[in-house]
Amino acid sequence: MKKHLLILSLFLAVFASCSKDKDNFDPAVQAAKDEADIQAYIKANPSINVTKDANGVYYQVLTEGTGATPTASSTVSVNYVGKLLNGSQFDAGTGTTFPLSNVIKGWQYGLTHVKAGGRVFLIVPSALAYGNSSPGAGIPANSVLTFTIDLLTVR
Repeated sequence: MKKHLLILSLFLAVFASCSKDKDNFDPAVQAAKDEADIQAYIKANPSINVTKDANGVYYQVLTEGTGATPTASSTVSVNYVGKLLNGSQFDAGTGTTFPLSNVIKGWQYGLTHVKAGGRVFLIVPSALAYGNSSPGAGIPANSVLTFTIDLLTVR
């Protein structure tokens, strides 16, 4: 009986410590960490010339484009490559079409800086990506993400 109580106690202690980690998440601390990571990335990649918008997305318009500018209610078609700051690619797509309202906030904000036919580079802080959770696909929780996006069409 004592052995079962000991095992149950250990299990509860481990479970409690795991839930405390989630409960102890501090968005301000994570935002500061993201900012430091982004600044280090920019410094290590001097060819990047990004601007930080009012929403916190860093962007560089590589090709402006001549078509329509997307809005929150637009449906867009894109080619894209997504990477972590360490350079590992976690996703890519060609001719992918979706309502802009269905993607991460970083894309919703970042794509408004380019017109159809254009190309943009985004650095998305974790709070505007997947936050304190992992969507899988090789993206850890609290990841700053980069995207190179060709905006093909806007409807």
